[in-house]
Amino acid sequence: MRARYQHKKPMRRMQAAALAVIGLMPLMPPVLQAYPLDADESGIRRLQGQRAIQARSGGPKLPPGALLSVNDIVLHLERHADWNLDPQERDPALQSALESVFASRDPSYGVVVVDFTDPANIRWAGVREERRQVPGSVGKVLCMTALFDGLRRAFPDIGERKRILREHWVVATDWVVKDSHKVPRLDSAGGGLRYAVIQPGDRFTLGEWVDHMISPSANAAGSIVWKEAILLRAYGSAYPPSPEEETAFFRNTPAAELSALAQAVINDALTAADLLPDELRVGNFWTSTGKKKVAGVGGSRATPRELARWLLRLEQGRLVDAWSSLEMKRYLYMTKRRYRYVYAPELAQAAVYFKSGSQFRCRPEEGFKCGKYMGNAQNAMNSILIVESPAQAGAQQKRYLVALISDVRKVNSAWDHSRLGAAIEEIVRSRQSVRVRDAGNAGEIKDSGTSE
Repeated sequence: MRARYQHKKPMRRMQAAALAVIGLMPLMPPVLQAYPLDADESGIRRLQGQRAIQARSGGPKLPPGALLSVNDIVLHLERHADWNLDPQERDPALQSALESVFASRDPSYGVVVVDFTDPANIRWAGVREERRQVPGSVGKVLCMTALFDGLRRAFPDIGERKRILREHWVVATDWVVKDSHKVPRLDSAGGGLRYAVIQPGDRFTLGEWVDHMISPSANAAGSIVWKEAILLRAYGSAYPPSPEEETAFFRNTPAAELSALAQAVINDALTAADLLPDELRVGNFWTSTGKKKVAGVGGSRATPRELARWLLRLEQGRLVDAWSSLEMKRYLYMTKRRYRYVYAPELAQAAVYFKSGSQFRCRPEEGFKCGKYMGNAQNAMNSILIVESPAQAGAQQKRYLVALISDVRKVNSAWDHSRLGAAIEEIVRSRQSVRVRDAGNAGEIKDSGTSE
């Protein structure tokens, strides 16, 4: 593919293309952070500020499961890379318990749970695991996969990839317009962090852009990371291009070719990992300007089964390669106040590697007040995560992954997923039917959707 897209000379002007999204309101995820706090070699500057906050007397403290060292995070299934959600390996007890939880709940739920505590005896269960839904910001993990695939293609040497993530500075241009997600920045004077929306002119390392895309789920960062994945494919080992070359490339590449390339950088990485692009797709760029520069194909979608297989490939070291899989797992590691699925206090001792995404739409309805996570026309919530519970390895630790989607209207989906998360933790441990504890006070329900 590189030869086809290798940039040699200016091409004819790209045709303008934009896709209108009518009435769709993406939920703004709360500010949260990932990546182990002691990973200074990553070059992610906000880790210094987070450590300073953690060290303050009387300040907010992270849950025990958020304090792993960078060297504590490992891939558990590299020696079991062929395991693949075989129907014959459903766990009857786990399946029965999972079905009991969802039997009386809305039919929009789809879920897969894979228990890989014993890598030689992996078992799973699922309910409506083939159901498709718009994945929202969960789709950003596909852009991350594309970037790491581009780095591998252009720079086989892992040391070079590390250097580029740590040392290549990318300046925000109009690709980041517009976004409302605040991202953390090191406050050198105050010894902590400050938060602000990404603006044109802001400057971050490539690794920090990935961090901003995954942790606070900034749409601006999502567009930048996808753009850089395209440039890696186009320029190969000549990456990065100069700002002038980059501008000319996106201006002169034919619109249809550019759109196809944007999809190819994602699809090729998924196909190489034996994943199905038809079941994992991001159809459009994350920002309005990005949509104008690169025509979308619409129809973003995912299924719990394929999202679970993405997580499985991560643990198997099969997403791009073992180094890339481990690095992506580190980006998913939560080191901030927990929300949505992982708000559950039952998971406080657990290490969680988490991404969520949601979208809601509202229509006029007498007596109903629209709010965050409570759409009455659409209320999609998507959660994918790996759980190591408790975080410290030992006889009591359970390791499992979950892909959960829902579209339950007029119900606070952040609280709903947190309660289901607590129930699934209990099911994995007991293999028994459990009662979902849905009740909560107004403060708890509100807090489940916020991180500050």
